Amino acid sequence: MADEMVLRAQKFVNTTYNNGATLGISKLVENGQTSWTVMYALTRALQYEMGITSLSDSFGPTTLATIGEKYGKLDETTIPSANFCRVIQSALYCKGYDGGDIDGTYNDRVKAAVAKLHQNMGVGGTYPGSALWPKTTKGLFNMDAYVTVNGGSDTIRTIQQWLNGKYILRKDYYAIPCDGHHSRDVAKSMLFAIQYELGMADGVANGVFGPGTQAGLKEHTLSTGSSGVWVQLFSAGMVLNQRPISFTSSFTSALASAVSAFQSFVKLPVSGSGDFSTWASLLVSYGDQSRRGSACDGVTLITAARAQTLKSQGITYVGRYLTNPDATPPDSLKHKAIQPGELQTIADNGLRCFPIYQTYGRDASGFSYPSGRADGQAAVNAARDHGFKAGTRIFFAVDFDALDYQVTDNVLPYFKGIEDAMAANGNDFAVGVYGPRNVCTRVGEAGHTSASFVSDMSSGFSGNFGYPLPTDWAYDQIVTRTVGSGDGAINIDNNIASGRDIGQNSFNPPSSQTADVLFDTAYWPQLLADVQAYMESIGFAEDNGKLYTTTQCLETIVARDTAVTNTARAYGMRKALIQTTAFWEFRHYGNEDLVKDAGVWLYHNGYVPDWAKDLPGVTALRDSSTGVAQMFGFAAICAWNNSINTGLVTGTVKDTSKDADVFSVWDKLRTDNDFALTSVGHAHIWAADGKPGGDAETRMERRPALDYTESEIYEVLRRYQGPAEPAFTDATKRMPLYYIFEKYNRMVR
Repeated sequence: MADEMVLRAQKFVNTTYNNGATLGISKLVENGQTSWTVMYALTRALQYEMGITSLSDSFGPTTLATIGEKYGKLDETTIPSANFCRVIQSALYCKGYDGGDIDGTYNDRVKAAVAKLHQNMGVGGTYPGSALWPKTTKGLFNMDAYVTVNGGSDTIRTIQQWLNGKYILRKDYYAIPCDGHHSRDVAKSMLFAIQYELGMADGVANGVFGPGTQAGLKEHTLSTGSSGVWVQLFSAGMVLNQRPISFTSSFTSALASAVSAFQSFVKLPVSGSGDFSTWASLLVSYGDQSRRGSACDGVTLITAARAQTLKSQGITYVGRYLTNPDATPPDSLKHKAIQPGELQTIADNGLRCFPIYQTYGRDASGFSYPSGRADGQAAVNAARDHGFKAGTRIFFAVDFDALDYQVTDNVLPYFKGIEDAMAANGNDFAVGVYGPRNVCTRVGEAGHTSASFVSDMSSGFSGNFGYPLPTDWAYDQIVTRTVGSGDGAINIDNNIASGRDIGQNSFNPPSSQTADVLFDTAYWPQLLADVQAYMESIGFAEDNGKLYTTTQCLETIVARDTAVTNTARAYGMRKALIQTTAFWEFRHYGNEDLVKDAGVWLYHNGYVPDWAKDLPGVTALRDSSTGVAQMFGFAAICAWNNSINTGLVTGTVKDTSKDADVFSVWDKLRTDNDFALTSVGHAHIWAADGKPGGDAETRMERRPALDYTESEIYEVLRRYQGPAEPAFTDATKRMPLYYIFEKYNRMVR
């Protein structure tokens, strides 16, 4: 909703500062809506009016110091110009206060607004009167709210105001929001407050949970009967962690009871007192890192010696990865995925294993519905291959600092894809999430997961700072340490276990990396249903106006299963590589492709006259992507030549510059489905070899193999389309199809 006075503030900036040019910014959009863009512009305007030459969006140390040095405080006696005052008035309106008429006068309305701002900040007692001080001016020129918003807690707002009022005069303490919501700034202000109460001087207190802070807290255990500021800080920590208590200065029996409940929830010894471990769990996500958890996870092979080390450390549950997405991992990661015989070693030594699935996605772009659908199926396939039984919970990793909007836009659709993949597999496996607190909480609340593995060790993640431990937590990752010695030495992430997930200690026989065999048509209805459901989820209805329906395209691929199987077995690749590529290409075959194919046939059969060959566009009729594989004659020649030249097959090398050679291969691609599907296999080999003779790319580390990793599968599928978009986007969408085909291929081999 537009605000008339905010609109006037925007017009003031544009009119006064040459549409932003004077401030080094673009003209403000005049929409009457407050935003960071508007506040940045006003910050620059304030700096300009104070004579600062290097303007910045940041209200930093220079801006703060200049106010103190030049004016001491800002009021009707110190503000140097009308425009300076208009900047203040505009900021007040953008903050929701009455700034007068933006007339350059620090009048009674402005004074009342400043007094109200200070009261809302909780610093009215420290800064009585109506003058703005450097730190409260800084608080004015940002988007922090000082009133409860969006369902915020009045109790949390009281704590925020108390912190501001008590510590605003300390050098490195700045006003925090008073909006009723816990946040990174609030969490850091709590650490500053602890340090100040421990007696740390300005410049020493830094808002970090370091050794000095920890040592000091160990001297401040609280119990029933305690009172004073330390109880206030402790009860504030309890409130900020969403425990149902009052903000108080007295450690009552009711508070002790609430502390016991909290200790039980986070798996601390239940004492009802505010000991160091409880303080730590309230203040930082990882808590007391000296705790010994009964779970761990890691990238190191569990040998019998290492298993015994883990047992000696009190560990029962071991998290291991289902796959290793890296094609050529460094030595430190070569055993990241579960190794042959490892699960049996874990079981034989009295340990239990919980599986983790992690892709190569390290930012939001790697998370979407298609990637979730692919990862869900890939995880199921891998879990079955390793021998995990039905009922096992797989934890899917979100291993980056996902901001809240990225959780909404990327992570939640990703887990919906996983959920749908699990449903397509009879929900044999449960779904868990690994990630920061906010990710785990939101994914769980959306109903996509049943337990969380919390990456609390990453305490600096915005999704951990200021968020409580999720209610459905199963494992809480708190510290990395090396345990054991000699052959038993192992580096692990130490985890606290809640008992919500207990992993597995009994496994089915693992699958071997055997070659694929012919498709069992008894699975046709399920395969079709899975493929249809996935294609519809990405916008491809059964009949969407292309020449062939999903069913017709899939029937065509399955009907030539002998050619696909023979090709895959001959060259040591998975059938799914060929099936995925051919199905995807054929499903996109439309009228425009039919027209191009007709043009190529007319050209090579003499219906396009010689004099027209050099006209614009006509030379394109020499070749087209055709047939079930939608492959160019040129590409097929290059692929087959590569296989001939490298000794995979015998035959005569063809010349891509000769029309007769191009047409003979093109026409065979169009009319002979067995040849077309076999050519897909050779095209994947050619792509892995770097496409010699074509649009050369970097040679991959190896050709398609039965144990191709996720990254290798993606890359070879992408290369089939080329080095530019939509190849990358389409390869992401093809991955779920690959794992659907692999699901059924795996069932019969």
